[in-house]
Amino acid sequence: MQTIPQTYQADAGCLGGRIILVTGATSGIGATAAETFAAQGATVILLGRKQRNLEQVYDRIEASGAPKPAIIPCNLETATQQDFHTLAGKIEQEFGQLDGILHNAATLGPLSPIEHYSIAEWNKVMQVNLTAPMLLTQACLALLKKSADASILFTSDAVGRSSRAYWGGYSVSKFGIEALTRILADELEENTHIRVNNIDPGPVLTRFRKNAYPGESNDALRTPETIMDDYLYLIGPDSKGITGEAFTVRP
Repeated sequence: MQTIPQTYQADAGCLGGRIILVTGATSGIGATAAETFAAQGATVILLGRKQRNLEQVYDRIEASGAPKPAIIPCNLETATQQDFHTLAGKIEQEFGQLDGILHNAATLGPLSPIEHYSIAEWNKVMQVNLTAPMLLTQACLALLKKSADASILFTSDAVGRSSRAYWGGYSVSKFGIEALTRILADELEENTHIRVNNIDPGPVLTRFRKNAYPGESNDALRTPETIMDDYLYLIGPDSKGITGEAFTVRP
């Protein structure tokens, strides 16, 4: 089992010249990752549902002096396979290739017994958390293959590795992400420069976490900024050659 080196700290400019797509880039871990990647030299493509929130992240990156980012508004809940191919076409036209994708966007869905789980909620969670990441990756594979060192990083969760009552569709979708990671890694290992891994960020102070654990004390949570070296390790060149692995953010 691979682990992130305990003393790892990203070198300044470690993502220089790379084009990286970040989903769920409007807030929380996604926005922080996008700003961190940009600060390390990457041109970041911000994908999210709310244009206004994307523009706020865009403005912060631009004001920092980092490479100018791009915005792609996209509602993963309703996006079709053709929408993702159109999206990939826009990226190809603008940038020519991709060097990384951070699949960060997710929806929690109801914390409910399976007995009472509605099919509408189930389908929504599966679409956003599992089907959309698969379709987006599928659409972008040709762009990733143009990179000399591409990284696909999915976001997992503890309940995607050890099931728990009442976590329903969310847990099942994250188990699917674990499987998708390994399948893609196996398929891409031989003839491409694409590595595929996933990461469980653990307890982090985000709106998503507070929705899942409303009674949890903020004092027990880390901020997104404190886990970014782990993300830089996996999206950047220092994890070259590592693929098909499930990581957890370092303590």
